Amino acid sequence: MKVLLLENIHPVAADALRARGFEVDVRSSALSGPELADALPGVSLLGIRSNTTITADVLDAGKDLLAVGCFCIGTNQVDLPAAAERGVAVFNAPFSNTRSVVELVLGEIIALVRRLPEKTQRMHEGIWDKSARGSHEFRGRTLGIVGYGNIGTQLGNMAEAVGLRVIFYDTADRLAHGNARRVESLEALLAEADIVSLHVDGRPGNAGLFGAEQFAQMKPRSIFINASRGMVIDDESLREHILSGHLAGAAIDVFPIEPKAQGDAFESPLRGLDNVILTPHVGGSTQEAQEEIGHFVSGKLLNFVTTGVTALSVNMPEVALPAAPHAFRTGFLHTNTPGVLAGMNQVLIDHGVNVVSQALATRGERGYVLTDTEGAIPDEALSDLRRSSHTVWLRTWAS
Repeated sequence: MKVLLLENIHPVAADALRARGFEVDVRSSALSGPELADALPGVSLLGIRSNTTITADVLDAGKDLLAVGCFCIGTNQVDLPAAAERGVAVFNAPFSNTRSVVELVLGEIIALVRRLPEKTQRMHEGIWDKSARGSHEFRGRTLGIVGYGNIGTQLGNMAEAVGLRVIFYDTADRLAHGNARRVESLEALLAEADIVSLHVDGRPGNAGLFGAEQFAQMKPRSIFINASRGMVIDDESLREHILSGHLAGAAIDVFPIEPKAQGDAFESPLRGLDNVILTPHVGGSTQEAQEEIGHFVSGKLLNFVTTGVTALSVNMPEVALPAAPHAFRTGFLHTNTPGVLAGMNQVLIDHGVNVVSQALATRGERGYVLTDTEGAIPDEALSDLRRSSHTVWLRTWAS
């Protein structure tokens, strides 16, 4: 099988795949449009990060594609329903870079409260500006976390440890950690928080979540941080509230439009502002996080193509079946229609096949069943299953 890894994915991923006999093509930048489509024929596994967009047209060009690995947290760059419709599994790394993002945000809080971006810039300009004006301790201040998922909860835990009070808002029902306190609305959080940090996902409903109205509702001289998704905020509105003095500072790691390759020009209305930290989408870009992501996602891809297990797939029914010694495994992806499993098992019965173990799950319009049998299923039975009008694909593995 051929593998294409884009966007400087950590070398441990390529090493793991090559060790299992895959032919791996590694590229440092993202690909898009026709260039990406041209690279996909013959590719079974595709690895990307956040700057490669996988559309239905791209998936149509990848006729040999079995799975896509998003070597990052987000998967909004992939058309997940289109991938599921075509039987292409998508995996990501929902936990691997959590600590790295949290450490960056805490560092930014300290830097902004102490106004370090201004201080270091003036020192580089040869200006000695030894003054406590606008510089504060953060102990006892209130951190408002918008989005209390994996990153939000760990940020709250670490923030409490260094003396911050923590409140959070999330549309989902989340259990508060430590002394963190849930507030019932975004407006309530903005009215109370001295520091607001966004940690929401990339679902379409979050686009434009934070604009002029929300910035105006923040406390005077408060601080704003976005290390979630670039499309969530209005950068022009943020610029206005920084220039007016309403906000004391901001740190932004993600942007609505980001350069595709290392060294490309970066444009933003936030450039050149005092006490604004701009970083090039490096929240999860530590050596530790990238190595862990490389291990995790490549492991999920390998497990899928060698055993059919779809655990933690973001778009396919999740099925995990322990390996049965000396068994023959079949993976059957099909339309989610009543009676398909019964029909499959009737085919096996008709051909005298004994089932050792079996697991089924459904998700949306797809159902997926893994079946371990004593000995190989006869070719005639496999042909019958493949001819079914409900079949998306059928694959087999010998133990």
